[in-house]
Amino acid sequence: MLDGFINNINVDEHILNAIKEDITSEDVTTMAIMKEKQQGEVQLICKEDGILAGLSVFRRTFELLGNIEMQTSYKDGNEVKKGEIIASIRGDIRVLLSGERTALNYLQRMSGIASFTHELVEELKGTKTTLLDTRKTTPGMRVFEKYAVKVGGGTNHRFNLTDGVLIKDNHIGAAGSITAAVRACKAYAP
Repeated sequence: MLDGFINNINVDEHILNAIKEDITSEDVTTMAIMKEKQQGEVQLICKEDGILAGLSVFRRTFELLGNIEMQTSYKDGNEVKKGEIIASIRGDIRVLLSGERTALNYLQRMSGIASFTHELVEELKGTKTTLLDTRKTTPGMRVFEKYAVKVGGGTNHRFNLTDGVLIKDNHIGAAGSITAAVRACKAYAP
């Protein structure tokens, strides 16, 4: 089960597409080495200081491949330090090996965004400035990247083109003038 901001958004399809991109038919190396199911345990160790984001996506990646147990006392938004053991994951070694890179890619990317966002938010403290994100996200990663911004202390602007009117230069050009663009938007979406 996913947590927080992304709880009500269907992300399984995104995660499954990432898994399918990495495992088109089978994990040849893992299947050659581990012919039978065997339980194992791995630890998730922090590689650098930052803000943690994406633990539920990390866990869900493995869950979509098989039955695992994950123990952690951390949650998204926690500050983490290099060398800390963030989680222990137990399950079929084949699941752990096959899902490792995809799960880590999500966790590392989301934590990187949250950490950078946190740094910027800290710099803006004491001002009346709100740090907003954008729709300029990596294709297929918007839900994850927007979540990471939120975890880092930033504010989500528009999630997609349906969320509200935002007239840009290209719209003004297409309408012929800013006045025409504003009138058209007011008439269509008051």
